[in-house]
Formats: sequence, C-alpha cells, structure tokens
Amino acid sequence: MSEHTNHQKHLGLPGQPEYRRVLLVSTNYAPERAGIGPYATQLAEHWADSGAEVHVLAGLPHYPAWHTDPAYREVWRTVEERGGVLVHRRRHTVPSSQTALRRALYEASILAHGLLAPPRIPRPDVVVAQLPSLAGGALGLRFAHRWGVPFVPVVQDLMGAAAAQSGIRGGGRSAAVAGAAEAHVLRGASLVGVIHESFMDRVVAMGVPRDRIRLVPNWSHVTRPARPRGETRTWLGWPQDRTVILHSGNMGLKQGLHVLVEVARQAPEVLVVLMGEGNQREALRSLGGSLPNLRFLPPAEEADFPDVLSAADVLLVTQRASVLDMSVPSKLTSYFAAGRPVVASVAPEGGTAQEVRRSEAGLVVPPEDAAALLDAVRRLTRDAAAADELGARGPAYVEAHLSREAGLARMSALLGEALGARGARI
Repeated sequence: MSEHTNHQKHLGLPGQPEYRRVLLVSTNYAPERAGIGPYATQLAEHWADSGAEVHVLAGLPHYPAWHTDPAYREVWRTVEERGGVLVHRRRHTVPSSQTALRRALYEASILAHGLLAPPRIPRPDVVVAQLPSLAGGALGLRFAHRWGVPFVPVVQDLMGAAAAQSGIRGGGRSAAVAGAAEAHVLRGASLVGVIHESFMDRVVAMGVPRDRIRLVPNWSHVTRPARPRGETRTWLGWPQDRTVILHSGNMGLKQGLHVLVEVARQAPEVLVVLMGEGNQREALRSLGGSLPNLRFLPPAEEADFPDVLSAADVLLVTQRASVLDMSVPSKLTSYFAAGRPVVASVAPEGGTAQEVRRSEAGLVVPPEDAAALLDAVRRLTRDAAAADELGARGPAYVEAHLSREAGLARMSALLGEALGARGARI
C-alpha cells in the first residue's frame, strides 16, 4: 500500500476549526493490548471513524513482553491499514532487560529510524505524540515544525522522573538527560495534554505555561464483564471457595511485584495470580519457587479480559516504594469497569492513590508492605458485603467520569483548540 493517500474527508467539532488529516506518533499501538497501545489505537480509529484521514507512526509491537511480536520479526519498515488508520511502522531495538544504556539505545533507534524514514504523507493539519516516549515526542515536534502545524503531546507519564525512581541500572544518571529532553519537547507544544492533574505542577516546572496545559484523562477501554463470575472461575480452574487476588499487566521493576510473592508466602489460603508479561516475569517465578498458591497466566484474550478481571475477588495495583508515580496505570480503568474492589499498594500521594480514593472503589496501603496488603485483602474477604459495595462503585465511576465517549471527545476538543490557538482553519 502506498504511504500517500488523498482522502477528502474532514472532521469538524461545533465551533472549532476542522482538521482533515492527523499524524499520531505513538511507539505503542495495536496489536498491543496493554499500556498506552489501546488508548492510541482507539483514539486514532475514533478520528478515522469521524471522517479524518489518520496516520500513525508506530514501532513494532513488543509491549509488555519486551520482545518483538513474532508476526513482525522480519519487518523493517512497513505501512498497514488497521481500522481505517494507516499505520507506518519502523523497526527499533527491543531490550530484553532494562538498563539505562539499553533504554537509551531503544529510544535512539526509534528516533533514528523515524528521522531517516519519516512517513511519506501529505501535510497533516496537526501532529499528536504520546509520551513518555522521548523519541516519539522529539519526532512529533520535528514533524510539526517542518510542516508548520500545531504540535500536541499527551503526557501519559514522564520518563525523567520514572528513570530516577525505576530501579533500572544507571537510571539516576539518565534522569537529568531524559528530563531535559522532555522539557524541550513540551515547551515546543501548542498545547499539552496530561492524563491526570498530578502532572500539572511537573509540566509547569519544565517551563510550560499553565494556561497551555489541558487535562485529558484516559478512559476505560474495556467492556463490562459478560459471563457469570463462577463460570469464569471454573474455566480458569480457580476454586469457588478460595480468595483469589489478581494483578494484571506489565511485570517490570517499577511494579515491585515481589510484594505479591511475599503475600503468597505469608497466606497459603490466598491464591495469588499474576497475569501478563514483562521483563521481571521469570525472576518473579524463580522468587516464588514452588509456592502452590502463586500462579502465572499469559495476558487474557481481549474478549475474555473483562471476565477474568471480574472473576477475581480483589484486583491489585503495586509499585515500588521509591516510585512516586503521577500517572494512572491503564489497568486501573479496566479494574474499575470489572466491578471488583481494588487494593493499591502505592505511594499515598501519587496519581494511582488519588484515583482510587476519588472513585471510592478500593483501598490504598503502603507500597512494598506485604502485611498491610494482606490485611486489606483479609478485611475485604471477611466482609463480602463491603467488598461488593466497593466493587460496585467502580463501574459507576467509569460511567460518570471515564467513559470512552467522554475521553475521546476531550481529545478531539484538544486538537480543535490547538488549531484555533494557531489561528488555523482548514
């Protein structure tokens, strides 16, 4: 398929400038089913469904397993159509283990290939980029300046802070460099979107005027559970009369999942399930040894995912104690939709803790504290009515604040405002 198309469609929001062609720079994209990928995919497809010609500059699918999807192992450079969107993929390194050097090479390879082979498309009306990809942000800024169009980065996380807190070897040394690069990208933006208000002060500290920052929270990108919980537990082989606690998503250093191995060790009556991929999966499996109540599952298929979450008694979010994470992990919006209580073992002042407290759909306990986490689980187990009440607040919170329609509309409005701020009308 040619990388040049001439669709004559346009998308216009009431009272806002129209845009006919959008370039989204997002290293992560479908078929990735965790992290930023689903949000980028639903966003691009929403704009395409609304009538815009949408192009995405993406990497090869690799997250959260941190190895290239087998279907793309021989791919160097390609363009494919997915859901009405033209996805331009460029090959890059994929570090199997995280060090500052390997992460730098990963970002450098994304940047280099994007510069050497930019997508061959007509001039877009606006360029959007998903952070924390430093390379994606830098590419988006460069393309927007080259074409003379608005640039709108969306901060899902900030790599500078993450590098300092991640536990990755050499992370502290790379934090200053990453932070400076992020500041350069954000200061060059027409408007900056942030997914949680806890990012506001950090972005302002990077030199971005507060009046150029907009709050664009993520949405729940999964459907509600469809099957009865008991039926799903039988299919999964989970006993009906046993407490099952589940962590879904990336198994990396940042998550501090060793605390759940310790919970399994301290509470043989509790079944601890870790579902997903990540570069710490095998280390966690080794740490757990022969614990019979610690199970590892691959990521659930998209159609099964909501039912698997709903089948657990408690859903878990964990982080290392050294991590003050302003972002809200994508798993949390999915957890709320599943209708089960959440226990968040995270820093009390971070974005995750703030969101759990705001939803009133779970409990917050100190990070890396197995005893506190286990106490919260046991309290919910002893009082099933209270657990069900907490769980029921999640879907209500999603409907009121995290619906897909509202989230996508906020992002479209952000683009319209960016065009208006530049005096552009297509």
